[in-house]
Amino acid sequence: MNPSSLRNVLIIAYYFPPMGLSGVQRTLKFVKYLPQFGWQPTVLTVTPTGYFAQDYTLLEELHPHHVEIERVGSLDPNRLFRRKGVVKMPSERWRKIFTFISDTFFVPDNKIGWKRKAVRAAEELFKKKNFDVIYATAPPFTDFLIGMELHKKFHKPLVIDYRDPWHDYPYKYYPTPLHKLRNYKLEKKVLKASSRILVTGRRTKELILKRFKFLEYHDVTILSHGYDPADFTDDPKIHVDKSKRLRIAHAGVFYGDRTPKHFLLALKDAIVAQPHLKDQIELVLIGNLQDEQEKYIKSLGLEGNVTITGYLDHKHCIEYLKSSDILWMTLNNDKQSPGKLYEYLGLRKPILACVPEGFIKQTLEEAEGNIIVDPTDVKGITSAIYQLYELHKKNRLPIPKEEIVQKYNRIELTNKLSKILGFLVVE
Repeated sequence: MNPSSLRNVLIIAYYFPPMGLSGVQRTLKFVKYLPQFGWQPTVLTVTPTGYFAQDYTLLEELHPHHVEIERVGSLDPNRLFRRKGVVKMPSERWRKIFTFISDTFFVPDNKIGWKRKAVRAAEELFKKKNFDVIYATAPPFTDFLIGMELHKKFHKPLVIDYRDPWHDYPYKYYPTPLHKLRNYKLEKKVLKASSRILVTGRRTKELILKRFKFLEYHDVTILSHGYDPADFTDDPKIHVDKSKRLRIAHAGVFYGDRTPKHFLLALKDAIVAQPHLKDQIELVLIGNLQDEQEKYIKSLGLEGNVTITGYLDHKHCIEYLKSSDILWMTLNNDKQSPGKLYEYLGLRKPILACVPEGFIKQTLEEAEGNIIVDPTDVKGITSAIYQLYELHKKNRLPIPKEEIVQKYNRIELTNKLSKILGFLVVE
């Protein structure tokens, strides 16, 4: 498509490559595929800064599309680590302390120091381009405030994209009622200013509609996370050997109450009860672990059964997942929609999901071919490991339903986003 015929959309996203982890994937893939559907994105993001992971291979996906990326410095805590680059995962104790300090002194979040510089940079971009729509994705919710200010100044439609809920985020801390009220009022102002509200899952939509009564059902659109089929093509430069053992893999980080503890206990119990499994089962943890999590693995005597890869770039992560037999995920709340679930589905492998009641469980049930257990049910997880081991021996591991998997193709999801943006320009 001729670039001159494309409509322009300004994408406001603090989290964007070369930052890694799952928080950047959704925005990256929308930016990658929007030109295919008549939209030229310009990304407003932060300059490279200290973060838990960096992945420059993700930026390579955008090279053929000539996407303009405007990077602006930020006065936030990540700036303190910008020379270090990759920052080690803090212990759970320190994570809670950092969260307490951050949520006490910064509203809506500790990225508020990015707002002024980002708005100024966006104003300069508006002088060069006639943006048809402003799109802001959060967290951090500072992105929404930037989008709202630009909307009021330039009178362009504002689309806000909730990757996680704001007021009801499970790891958000409100030290006083005033902090909660301030966040509520800011969110309300953003919602009133927005032209379209996007969420990744049904639960976030329910929470927003319940809290803000001025909204109607059709004001909030569910546009789920997904998988990029291009990520699953074989790369001759990357190879991960298959294991002779049953390989169970998990991609991502653990924090808060999202913990590997119960699964590790279940694996330990399975091996103690049936010692031959020690040579038959391998757990691969793809990503950085906290020190106490690594110590816990050693305390259970599971070093021979657990492989910790550390952070891998996305291509290598996918290759590890492709080489695995079972994909494991764990979640202790029904308010988040982890992006890894949809990549797991796209890989068309059985998922051992340790999740509570809620829309994620219902998504897995709809897809079929998965085993679902409560995240703290150690006996239930042990039983699931036995079940999957037996199915693996018989070469009868299930796979999800293809028609459900196709719903989460990121190309089609981007097509839906392009139509949402197009309706706003028509209106």
